[in-house]
Amino acid sequence: MKKGIHPEYVPCKVTCVTSGKEIEVMSTKSELRIDISSYCHPFYTGSDKVVDTAGRVERFNKKYNLK
Repeated sequence: MKKGIHPEYVPCKVTCVTSGKEIEVMSTKSELRIDISSYCHPFYTGSDKVVDTAGRVERFNKKYNLK
């Protein structure tokens, strides 16, 4: 690496605004605020909803007389 052209790599405190959790990572910034993280995202918390795609396909086939 060339010296003097790269930003400084420092410890960074990442704060999730939604859940209030704080994570310590390395970054070029000393502090970050994010809207959503793995602590509050439905995919990671298990509160996501499963869409019934089978019912949609069956209704479509019935509507257009497809087998």
